[in-house]
Amino acid sequence: MEAYLEYGIFGLKVIDIIISIVIISLSFLGKTIFSKTILEMLKRFTKKTKTTIDDDMLEVLESPLKLSFILLGFYMAKEWLKIEGIEPFLNSMIKSFMIFIIFLIFYKALDKSSNIVKKFSLNFGKELSADIENFIIKTFRIIIIIIGAMSILSEWGINVSAFVASLGLVGMALALAAKDTAANLFGSLVIFTDRPFRIGDWVLTPDVEGTVEEIGIRSTKIRTFAQALVNVPNAVIANTAITNWSRMGKRRIKMRLGLTYSTTTTQMEKILEELRALLKNHKDVHQDSIMVNFDEFEGSSLSVFCYFFTTTTVWKEYLNVREDINLKMMKIVEQNDASFAFPSQSIYFENLPENKMI
Repeated sequence: MEAYLEYGIFGLKVIDIIISIVIISLSFLGKTIFSKTILEMLKRFTKKTKTTIDDDMLEVLESPLKLSFILLGFYMAKEWLKIEGIEPFLNSMIKSFMIFIIFLIFYKALDKSSNIVKKFSLNFGKELSADIENFIIKTFRIIIIIIGAMSILSEWGINVSAFVASLGLVGMALALAAKDTAANLFGSLVIFTDRPFRIGDWVLTPDVEGTVEEIGIRSTKIRTFAQALVNVPNAVIANTAITNWSRMGKRRIKMRLGLTYSTTTTQMEKILEELRALLKNHKDVHQDSIMVNFDEFEGSSLSVFCYFFTTTTVWKEYLNVREDINLKMMKIVEQNDASFAFPSQSIYFENLPENKMI
């Protein structure tokens, strides 16, 4: 038996190979025992606490700790065997595995920090929080993966600086190809920070007018009054003039009433007085700026200038208020025996003496 144990395979004693296999097997057994005893005990303990931070930390560390038992077993087996030919290769493998475990902790911790990201994204409004949260988490995931991959490549002797430089050239090409996507991304950041409109607002841009239905990372969806859905790139909407009608405190009405030249001074004074009273006592008229004045003698009418605001900014309600005021203005004119003028011309013929030739 001793002869067999001392027998060499590829320069390694059988006894050393068996001991290495036992070490690795014990590491797997230790992982199982650790999972079934210590981890379960810690889970029961963390469930009894009031905070969820310890639960999250334990969940983040659970997989890396299990993998650490296996890594420790392979490391101890390597040290026992002392394989000179592939020692550098095994060292790089173990160090790469160690780097993987470290960055796995960061990656899993990022998922558990979503509540912090969510609280931050809620500052931009509930409608945008989900998009911003996904964008931030995905960005940090990519960063962790890239840094971890570069660390592993560096451990294997790959020139990371040259690799990064080559990635820079590729990145420039991709940036040129995806410049519109990048512009939309920065445009969305402008919209998230400045908040020129919210979902449900009635907006007007040089290209489209309608109600904002959805604000995304790449584009904003606007429903027109014809019920067409228009996707406007955020890069465009962030660099254009936006009129947000929903944020008006009042809506303007500007008009002229043309009365016929047969209207007397007494009639005009009475009509002006009743028009002012109508607007001042109307519940839907804003009382800050009301102007009713007879200001011009036009070609075919006596012009009365009316300038005031409605308290509502909703389009349908605004039209109803305007209709009601127009009808009451007509009644005022009719009750004062006056009439509205329309564009016309009067032609006067002069009778010439009979002895004159035309």
